[in-house]
Amino acid sequence: MNYTETLNFIHSFKGNGRRPQLERMRWLLRQAGEPQSHYPTVHIVGTNGKGSTTSYLQNILTKSGYQVGTFTSPYITRFNERISINGTEIPDKDLISLVAKAQVLLNDLEEHTDFGRPTEFELVTLLMFLYFDLKQVDMAIIEAGIGGRLDSTNVLSPELAICTSIGFDHTETLGNSLLDIANHKAGVMRENTPILLGRVSAEVEHFFNQKSHDLQAPLAIIDREIQLLPKDNQTIQISYDHWESPNLKLPMLGQHQENNAGLAVTAAHLLAQTFSKITDKSIQEGIEETHWPGRSEWIGNNIYLDGAHNPQGIASLKQVLKDNFANRRVHILFAGLRRKPLADLLEELKDYDITVTSFDFFEALPLDDYPKDFKRTADYRDWLAQAESSNSDDLFVVTGSLYFISEVRNYLINERKA
Repeated sequence: MNYTETLNFIHSFKGNGRRPQLERMRWLLRQAGEPQSHYPTVHIVGTNGKGSTTSYLQNILTKSGYQVGTFTSPYITRFNERISINGTEIPDKDLISLVAKAQVLLNDLEEHTDFGRPTEFELVTLLMFLYFDLKQVDMAIIEAGIGGRLDSTNVLSPELAICTSIGFDHTETLGNSLLDIANHKAGVMRENTPILLGRVSAEVEHFFNQKSHDLQAPLAIIDREIQLLPKDNQTIQISYDHWESPNLKLPMLGQHQENNAGLAVTAAHLLAQTFSKITDKSIQEGIEETHWPGRSEWIGNNIYLDGAHNPQGIASLKQVLKDNFANRRVHILFAGLRRKPLADLLEELKDYDITVTSFDFFEALPLDDYPKDFKRTADYRDWLAQAESSNSDDLFVVTGSLYFISEVRNYLINERKA
């Protein structure tokens, strides 16, 4: 197969939908020789902030001189970026060869079991584990897809786990209460294995306290064991267990990014007991040089991309706008997916000048299905052209879906210049 045929093969599993269970994944990994057990891992779950926390921690470990694999989703520019080492995506040739290897395992699965055909995410997870084993990474940072307990990635014995946040998303799979969702996320916890927890509600904190007690898993929570000490000019210091980090100037805006950076820095401090090349200097450089496309990202001087796509994410975006751009007129271009509570998300942003649109994705909400009281544009490129030609101090924000951000970003950076 060539590269295009390889991607088509991977995507052919999309029609299998979401069938949360771990038996297929465990069987495939046993047949492959348990590649996920051949290197240390950090497992990251959470409603929002997984990608940023992964990126912060990867950058710290890379700056410390380690080979660090990362598994993230969705991709922003290119499929291969989901599986990366030190920020470099898997080469096409390696993806092609690993898919060929995986095909043998998939055929065996179909022939010798009644587990059914894997999902696309299960296949990509398998490819990731195989690739990191092939390249003998020093550490792999694994981001869960949805939830945790039944997620395809939950086959690890990690050095530590991180839960970045608990909010409402994927409720059709995870449940309609914060405790239901927390129960899924906490499914990645292991006996005697540290768990770091971001800012959460009191009931969720109580739930994790009980879970950590039952598993004898050391628990550290932002604003409790982990203190974020604000300095000035987007700079914070992290305090944990009598240790203080150097001052860290965060490259991404928002209190939620302080949460994410605090978790990554604390994780790095704990890992330094084993990974001795981690220093205060590599922590500082790793945080300050992190760049995560599509999340709190500037394109030029006045277009701001934010992948917020659920109530918690939109609330964080609102806080960023309030804290940093209160004196600027804000225009928002919004597009999202059919399965999200888009009317509620738009209601949260109603104080701003909103234009709704749609985009080329099978789950994108059609333009005619948006509430009628919002401005709309059939072609988001027209809105972007107005933003780019503006001579005012206005801010132009694009949000609503990471899939939408991916398309807009690709247009602004690549297609328009072609």
